[in-house]
Amino acid sequence: MSPKRTNLQRRRRTSAGRPRRVALRDIKRSVESMLWGRAAGRCEFEGCNRELYKSRVTQEAVNLGQKAHIYAFSPAGPRGNRRGARPSLNAIENLMLVCGECHTTIDTQWTEKRYTVSMLQKWKRAHEQRITRVSEVGPDKRSHILLFHANIGDHRGPLHYRRAVDAVFPNRYPAEDHAIEIGYRNSPLSENTDMPFWEAESQGLVARYSEVQRQIERGDIAHLSVFAIAPQPLLIMLGTLLGDIVPAEVYQLHREPRSTWTWPACPTTPAAFEVRRPSSLAGPPALVLALSATVTADRITSVVGSDASIWTVTVPAPHKEIVKSRAQLSEIRTLFRQLFDEIKASHGQTTVLHVFPVMPVSLAVELGRARSPKADMPWRVYDQVNALGGFVPALAIHTGATRNAD
Repeated sequence: MSPKRTNLQRRRRTSAGRPRRVALRDIKRSVESMLWGRAAGRCEFEGCNRELYKSRVTQEAVNLGQKAHIYAFSPAGPRGNRRGARPSLNAIENLMLVCGECHTTIDTQWTEKRYTVSMLQKWKRAHEQRITRVSEVGPDKRSHILLFHANIGDHRGPLHYRRAVDAVFPNRYPAEDHAIEIGYRNSPLSENTDMPFWEAESQGLVARYSEVQRQIERGDIAHLSVFAIAPQPLLIMLGTLLGDIVPAEVYQLHREPRSTWTWPACPTTPAAFEVRRPSSLAGPPALVLALSATVTADRITSVVGSDASIWTVTVPAPHKEIVKSRAQLSEIRTLFRQLFDEIKASHGQTTVLHVFPVMPVSLAVELGRARSPKADMPWRVYDQVNALGGFVPALAIHTGATRNAD
């Protein structure tokens, strides 16, 4: 059944049946269709993004979209078009798809120079470019969002699915509308409580990740996007569970200039990783990851012994914000694998390697991912806990198994 003609359409013909000049405000159906397509049926007012094809209340299908002009018809109108040719006013470049509320807002407040032509053009361009990026993502870009969090001291900071989704775009998009969460949200324990914390968290992590592993084996999961905040021994343990068999991307929380998991568009030049080797190989091997802060030798020898053979990975100026790109994670994985082989050749495959991590969260996970469960040395991983006086043994990672450190 054809739609009813509007009064405007009826006035297009004279009583003699001859066509009259089309009204200037008449927008071609083809232009309107393209506008809806470019905007993906959502309001283009920045920060609104409202779905314009259904009711927010009843979810019934209804057309809520309005076509707002950036340049107005009248020189005295909102953003008056004093210079542009009139036929271009109804071109798609001069139209925004908006909801009624936002349409009223931009036209009512224009006299205050609040909603300028350049601002609306910028919003329209950004919205439509975002729609293009998202819709171009192919099916091979699906990724399951994996969130892992555990208490760090007395701090409890759960991760959020929406912030993770924002970080994976436009390279990936979420395979499901929820995350896979493998951390306790309201655990009363923290690393300050010593062994009960490590036992509960490590056993819980293994148990919860086993379901993820089953999904991977069934082929239900082909890629993981990993977001983790936890004490570093647990992050390393998560990395050993992930391994490098299933494709995964580990994300880093950036706190400056604002808190975000999204990689910087123009990262600063990263500091080069350095490996400092021990002068003697006679004592027990210790691997120090001094990347977030400097670690002095006395902090290690007080735990392992004065004859410790200390291997150190560091940068010229350690700090918490050193990780700024995916390329750095790839570089550090390669460095870790080469270093593991060198330490194993120097001390023997069955010798326990004492691991002291002081590093950003993403690098801690990558340290575990780089470990070969069958070929590398057993590890004893330590955690810095000020309340307990310094580095304390946390977890022991052996061939194919993880348990609490003695």
